[in-house]
Amino acid sequence: MSIFRIALKSLRQRALASSLTMLSIALGVALLVATFVLLGLFERLFRQTGSGYDLIAGPRGSEVQLVTSIVYRIEKPIDAIPYRFYTQVRDDPRVEHAIPLAVGDNTNVGNFPIVGTTARYFVVPATRRGGEAVPFQLRGEVLSGPWDAVIGAEVARTNGWTIGSQFQLLHSGADAHVHDEKFTVVGVLEPTGTPNDRTAFISLAGFLALDEHGLSIEEAIEKEARFFGETNEAVQQRYAGQLEGLEKHGNHYHGDVPDLLYQVSAALLTTKSKGADDLSGQMRSFDLRNNLNQMPTAMAVNPVSIMTKFTDRVIGPLEQGLSLIAAIVIVVTAIGVFVSIYNSMADRRREIGIMRALGARRGTVLGIILAEAALLCVLGGVLGLVLGHLGVFALSPLVSRETGITINPLAFETAELYVFPVLLVLGLIAGVLPGLTAYRTDVASALDQ
Repeated sequence: MSIFRIALKSLRQRALASSLTMLSIALGVALLVATFVLLGLFERLFRQTGSGYDLIAGPRGSEVQLVTSIVYRIEKPIDAIPYRFYTQVRDDPRVEHAIPLAVGDNTNVGNFPIVGTTARYFVVPATRRGGEAVPFQLRGEVLSGPWDAVIGAEVARTNGWTIGSQFQLLHSGADAHVHDEKFTVVGVLEPTGTPNDRTAFISLAGFLALDEHGLSIEEAIEKEARFFGETNEAVQQRYAGQLEGLEKHGNHYHGDVPDLLYQVSAALLTTKSKGADDLSGQMRSFDLRNNLNQMPTAMAVNPVSIMTKFTDRVIGPLEQGLSLIAAIVIVVTAIGVFVSIYNSMADRRREIGIMRALGARRGTVLGIILAEAALLCVLGGVLGLVLGHLGVFALSPLVSRETGITINPLAFETAELYVFPVLLVLGLIAGVLPGLTAYRTDVASALDQ
């Protein structure tokens, strides 16, 4: 009979104590595995989700807030930028695509974030899977009319909406209320594993036409003048011809409404890969960002760069904390294995004496004890690995619902590869002292018990 079979039989004879020891090991390993998986997934996803765009142009403020509000939709936008600024950026010869976004409201059912945009949003492959940009897949059509909507997969699943469903917007802010206008779902996105899954996209024209989403003439003139560093008179003169004859009925302006009265939260930009300036796409993006950042009221950021800095600043300390937790778990595990085996030695003196009397060598007895310790750690590690991924599986719906980020519970992190070698070494170290006790057991005194 092999040493490991004898060790396994011994563990079965002490099933309760062995099970409790393995459970304590499993819980520690499960904590480590779940933390490794979640931190690894969040780090990769935060760095990849918005990487389909070269730049985000928006109002000056926190760079992280601009990205988290526009790409991840987990914060309120900093402010709004005049539509004139968006058109200037759109018409820049270095820009390939410029997609306006207006955010801030939520669906009246499910409280999912609303994004006002254009059909071009679904043309640019801005969603990422495995680091590669892929186009959107959807059932139905993209935005065309002012009251059209395209919803993410999570919105459709949670609210039970499909093509033809109608919904209203919940206006955010201190005066929260439901807008009267209804939007009709014309398309449903296939799952992307990004915040787009939990977003309802509506026509920008419809978003800007809603009460309190536009500006009065006076507010628009003052805001644009402040944004561009101009006088109110200069702005008013620029739009003089367009403002004449503009009529307001209730809260809506009728007629050919000038861009002056519109504003958006930000613009997603991709730069041209080739151009007359002989600059590479990366250099062109860098050049454009520097130009925009010279404005005192606007800025442009690279979403990947910002989120990389953010994850390094936030997840880095978490990883350091994880290392401390890992060290504590390792120490506690070693103590648990040591205590379990050492306490059993007093009850096993006669058993060891019989084994020696039947011809078992001291080295064989030592090997059995070390094998028991190793089996406890490895079996506990296997159980912990399963429990850790089950915990991630249980948390994934909550994370997806709150952040729109889909977590694969089967995702494997490289750090998990080190768990079993460490546990094996740990078990052997913990079994050394009990093993030496068994090694030195006197046969005659043990048989007298």
